Amino acid sequence: MLAAVLYGKEHVEIEPVEVPAIGPGDVLVRVRAALTCGTDVKVFRRGYHARMIVPPALFGHELSGDIVAVGSDVDNFHVGQRVVAANSAPCGECLYCRRKSENLCENLLFNNGAYAEYIRIPARIVQKNMYEIPPHVTYPDAALIEPLACVLKGIEDSSISAGDNVAVIGLGPIGLMFVRIAGLLGARVIAVGRRKTQLDRALRMGAQEVISTADTRDVVSEVRSKTGGHGADIVIEAVGKPQTWQESVSMVRRGGTVNLFGGCPNDTTISLDTNRLHYSEITLKASFHHTPTLIQRALNAVSRGDITAFDFVNREEPLQNLLEVFKHLMSHNGHMKTAIIP
Repeated sequence: MLAAVLYGKEHVEIEPVEVPAIGPGDVLVRVRAALTCGTDVKVFRRGYHARMIVPPALFGHELSGDIVAVGSDVDNFHVGQRVVAANSAPCGECLYCRRKSENLCENLLFNNGAYAEYIRIPARIVQKNMYEIPPHVTYPDAALIEPLACVLKGIEDSSISAGDNVAVIGLGPIGLMFVRIAGLLGARVIAVGRRKTQLDRALRMGAQEVISTADTRDVVSEVRSKTGGHGADIVIEAVGKPQTWQESVSMVRRGGTVNLFGGCPNDTTISLDTNRLHYSEITLKASFHHTPTLIQRALNAVSRGDITAFDFVNREEPLQNLLEVFKHLMSHNGHMKTAIIP
């Protein structure tokens, strides 16, 4: 089969490899749609991800497709089913799994290889984190559930509810998902981004206010002016830059919550005003990854039409064009997704 192999920094090759062999509990899936992701763009730029992928390795993790083979021990799935599989599954036995923090599992099993004609779904993921796609849901829609589950983790951790003023900084696909879901919960969303196309899209996704960082030097003051001078109840940082981490803390109200959702590069540090944190009772959160429960909720949300590929996927490309796609995403900050159709 053809597959994308990551060899290092900005080095991906589309080359023939063996179709993965499956074990008794595994499933082989014919990939029908693999979506590009901001994390994959970062991995491509840096050449690795310390937790998820170390080169040389098959690449890609947001996928949906058809089962073409099942292992001898698999009894809950069959050949021909349309399925979506998450990119990980927890062990269920470690300290963090026992404390219902499965996203922090000490033995979290990651699976890569979505940018390929076929992908092996390991037994643990088959058992805990693979689902049949409802008949009315398209392959690209289904492939959105992995990033959406991460967003639902951030929504849950931040305790967003109706009536909250929520500032979302960064309007890539993740930020726009936050805009959409927070709006559906009844929050008043202030979307902060640079490009007019992103700001317009945020308005279509349900934002009540938008702030252009290209036109506004003091974003903190702008957010405060739109919240009666107090600051946002909840701030979601979906960029992953030290500057915006710091700005997030400055634009939240007293007693508010900041979710530092965007991951910064390794060894990044920031300075915080301890006086403000303490005397204003500011809560800092950071949300990482997802859990099987949230993957199921994400699939339900996609099935209801809360999130659709129409809002996030702006093009389709064959697997052979993957390198050009990533170069384009790097130059455009990965602000939309591409569906890779092997």
